Amino acid sequence: MDTSILDKVVEQLRGMPESLQQQVLEFALALAGSTIQGVLGQQLLRFAGAIPPDDIQLMREAIEEDCEQVDTNQW
Repeated sequence: MDTSILDKVVEQLRGMPESLQQQVLEFALALAGSTIQGVLGQQLLRFAGAIPPDDIQLMREAIEEDCEQVDTNQW
């Protein structure tokens, strides 16, 4: 681990109240106990090209049209 990251975390912790330090500790313990899920990218290469180019273009257009729009009535 890059010690500068560790130093930055410790510096931030020193300025926090003990209750927040406890939350950070609990989060770090949860992360330490978690396992990475997923597969290596090389295992996914067999799917490369599986989606026809026309479908890719339709997806691209849908994303460009619908993204960055906010539906204020949704929430």
